[in-house]
Amino acid sequence: MMRRMPYRVRPVAFAPATVLAIMLACHTAGAAGPQRIVSVIPAVTEMIFAMGEGGRLVGVSSFDRFPPEVSRLPRVGALLDPDTERILSLRPDLVIVYNTQTELKQRLDRAHIPYYSYQHRTLDDITSTVRAVGARLAAADRGNALADNMDRQIASIRASVARLPRPRTLLVFEREGSTLRNIWASGGYGFLHDMLDAAGGDDVFADIKKESVQATTEMILARRPAVIVELRYGDSVTATEIPRATDAWNALGATPAVRDHRVHVLIGDEFVTPGPRIVDAMRRLARALHPEVR
Repeated sequence: MMRRMPYRVRPVAFAPATVLAIMLACHTAGAAGPQRIVSVIPAVTEMIFAMGEGGRLVGVSSFDRFPPEVSRLPRVGALLDPDTERILSLRPDLVIVYNTQTELKQRLDRAHIPYYSYQHRTLDDITSTVRAVGARLAAADRGNALADNMDRQIASIRASVARLPRPRTLLVFEREGSTLRNIWASGGYGFLHDMLDAAGGDDVFADIKKESVQATTEMILARRPAVIVELRYGDSVTATEIPRATDAWNALGATPAVRDHRVHVLIGDEFVTPGPRIVDAMRRLARALHPEVR
């Protein structure tokens, strides 16, 4: 989940021999699809592995954590710091980049390296991306099968909560340490909002059509959430620290969520990585909102 997207790519001079080697690799990929893929997108990396095509990856981003096999692959930077020299040295015939990485895409164009430009938006875009990536890899059957399975599971989750009350929910994905400063929450647009909706909750910021909202405590008190769900990922918290993480919210005792002890901290990169594991994240979110759901 990205709320700021500044980045800088160092100017790189491409050696003619390197460019020629890359062009030959791209030409020989042929109908079999690209065989040397570099991905700076953790979500797409997970999609490729879930399709059973992880053996084609030769480089991944600094933030890739799943599946465990990524630990053996070279790191090539990420959104803010792509290592263009490192990417080129891996002789890729496909690079998967963020849509906002304009300078990186320009350099790949000059080196005649094909790329797939990725941008996450809504929940539906996740399965659409799975299908598109599968087609790009000449593995459309595997991509479609994975997307179909995800669609079935999402529909099942929706059905499991369809007849249950929908609590007004504040979905937080970032805040400053153990304080209630610099709180960032899901707005009324994007895959986090859609995930909350599918899990049976009503987003308290649904009327603000943005992926993220910087929420003050005054705004939260005014919205009166019945449930507060805070997402933690990366190394931001461990299971043993959850009580301390929830204690900070006691300062908002006037909200129904705090008063009724309905503050949940859910840990896992799957909540903020819009890939195949988003189904598991939705299931966990549905159970937090509706304990009766199993």
